[in-house]
Amino acid sequence: MTGGQRTATAAPAGAVRRRVTVRGVVQGVGFRPYVHALAGELGLTGQVANTGDGVVAEVEGVPEAVAAFCRRIGAEAPPLAVVESVAHEAVDPAGGTGFAIAASRGGTAVRTLVSPDTATCADCLAELADPADRRYRHPFISCTHCGPRFTIVTGLPYDRANTTMARFPMCPRCAAEYGDPGDRRFHAQPVACHDCGPRLRLLTPGREVPGDPLAGARRLLAQGAVVAVKGLGGYHLACDAARAESVGLLRRRKARGEKPFALMARDLADVERLVHLSPAERELLTGSRRPIVLLRRRTGAALPGDAPAVADGVAPGSADLGVMLPYTPLHQLLLGLDGDPAGPRLLVMTSGNLGGEPIVTGDEEALERLAGLADAWLTHDRPIQVPCDDSVVRVVEGRVVPVRRSRGYAPLPVPLPVPVRPALAVGGDLKNVFCLGAGRHAWLSAHIGDMDDLATLTAFDAAERQLESISGVAPALLAADRHPGYRSAQWARRRAGTRPLRLVQHHHAHVAACMAENGLDGSRPVIGVAFDGTGYGDDGAVWGGEFLVADYDRCLRFAHLAYVPLPGGDAAVRRPYRTALAHLYAAGLPWDGDLPCTAACPPGERPLLARQLERGLHCVPTSSAGRLFDAVSALAGVCQLAGYEAQAALELEAAAVGWGSEPGGAYRFALRAPSPAGALAADPAPVLGAVVADLRRGVPRGLIAARFHHALAGLVRQVCAVARARHGLDTVALSGGVFANAVLSAACVQGLRRDGFTVLCHRLVPPGDGGLALGQLVVAARTTTP
Repeated sequence: MTGGQRTATAAPAGAVRRRVTVRGVVQGVGFRPYVHALAGELGLTGQVANTGDGVVAEVEGVPEAVAAFCRRIGAEAPPLAVVESVAHEAVDPAGGTGFAIAASRGGTAVRTLVSPDTATCADCLAELADPADRRYRHPFISCTHCGPRFTIVTGLPYDRANTTMARFPMCPRCAAEYGDPGDRRFHAQPVACHDCGPRLRLLTPGREVPGDPLAGARRLLAQGAVVAVKGLGGYHLACDAARAESVGLLRRRKARGEKPFALMARDLADVERLVHLSPAERELLTGSRRPIVLLRRRTGAALPGDAPAVADGVAPGSADLGVMLPYTPLHQLLLGLDGDPAGPRLLVMTSGNLGGEPIVTGDEEALERLAGLADAWLTHDRPIQVPCDDSVVRVVEGRVVPVRRSRGYAPLPVPLPVPVRPALAVGGDLKNVFCLGAGRHAWLSAHIGDMDDLATLTAFDAAERQLESISGVAPALLAADRHPGYRSAQWARRRAGTRPLRLVQHHHAHVAACMAENGLDGSRPVIGVAFDGTGYGDDGAVWGGEFLVADYDRCLRFAHLAYVPLPGGDAAVRRPYRTALAHLYAAGLPWDGDLPCTAACPPGERPLLARQLERGLHCVPTSSAGRLFDAVSALAGVCQLAGYEAQAALELEAAAVGWGSEPGGAYRFALRAPSPAGALAADPAPVLGAVVADLRRGVPRGLIAARFHHALAGLVRQVCAVARARHGLDTVALSGGVFANAVLSAACVQGLRRDGFTVLCHRLVPPGDGGLALGQLVVAARTTTP
């Protein structure tokens, strides 16, 4: 026993005893100390323990007090707890005095839920900044209400012995706090202090830097260095965001192209100087999850002293800045407390890896893989058990849209509206996230990355094993995308063995994910609008501009963007001017020399491209909305070469910002009669012709971009109206990576609601491929059919 010994005595007359099992996120969040306090308040005896099935308490006392305990245990749970169920049963009174926290017990069926990592709480931050506190400036300060959880778990039940803190014996003072029911650190597994560790080190190539590691790292950052910083779920690469030369150096070393960097600001006041903030965005920045929040930037923003707020190279071509606040004491100290010597208070904070590779977590691995990227390493000796990138979210129409669901959210399960058999859905190849499901729970992994190299595949293997161990799901079925070349699907084929493997069409999975997270049981179809860059179609074409009539069992392709040849596949994706010229060719529009996309195409390439299109050589037909964005971006002169995924579309959205919700001179698609396969085709030729005409009239490219966005939103409304008339459906599910575009998403939602539709959008998983596995799971593994 811990937390007090119990001596056996006879049960008092009239006493009753109940065993109470609480399931959900109830380990690592201060639940047992809370139960201890509640039992003491009610004068109950008994015990509480972590088990593989949740938290189990036995309480004994007068019937009224026991009933109050059963009623209050879920309703008054600690702030980080998520109580899913409370079950209780009568057991024989056993007598005893006092209430104890018993040793944790394992089990064969693990069904408890591990808490995500959470940001440093206000109480710990106050101690961190208090010179009189024994944890003053301790980089690993935490308590039952904050700190690492998911990334340090090595097994269940969640106890210190089953975390990477097991290597740090508690000093006498920490042990006393850990064992004191009245202390905020009572049974806080990551509890530590200056005496018991962990400890920081600052390294440069070939040596350890003497002195205070934090002061040394701040000094290096102020001098323009790039510092690798070990965080909760992996290493970051950090530099002073105001120094153009440092930002450019990091961008070149990381081969980042022009992809925006994320920022970490010291406090909310500095953020407000950079961007516009809504109440929902302010809450996201300051809450316990602390994701990167995509925020509309202010123009001419500056920090105190009229220094430039951010270097131009932080987020070129983007209307947004991705900003987060410090979520660990180490980050807080790195950005400086009051009285610290002057140093950067706004840092670029990007994942410690090369583009496309998994985030670095191991210390030796960091010294090897980040050599050449970093000038120094601010590291420590607490191991990272589970890699976990920063989450990315944005707010659209007052709702939170996940762009990347990882730290702060994983491994919280998504509740399912339909039961599923134990299954593994492996997701897609870009922004991979996989999903384990059983019953009415779906556990999504943290962000894995792009499945195009051995390191990512190795990370996938390790993450899948770890999530199986903490979820208790032993998959009896696997689900994957139908694309024959996807590495994720190939992995599933190799690992399936005798287990069935279900292949799910890409856009069906997108729509099903949106249905599932919005609680639909599949008894009635929806109109699914699935817009993305690439998805393998049933006819072998590249789909991506799809209107579906779908439930979990069936998926009818009702309409799509008209097919356009994609010359050279990935070559066209990297060079949007090629996509624009292919769209002009399909529309019967000439490649006049005054068009920006024509001018961007090297003269020697133009005749080769023309012959390729005429003969159909290496030209896969595509209905992709993502490729249409690329084409219009290049045609309007916004982006001709893409150095990262969706750059042309992101910059077209940035150009459209500020032109209002109803730009005049809207463009219109032509809706053509059904194809032989029975689907309507939305021809973009009139839109492209209107863009050309506007260019020649000197219309600003931002207004052209806005008109295109609203033309596409108008098409969504038009096709959904036709689908409602034909199928009697009035619910629309918007999914696919294109709906991370705030301008398009807001226009579609507003217009469809005006038309009387119920509109479903993503709020728990990303609309892009990071949410794909959830849809694969519910399509492939449902155990009942409505």
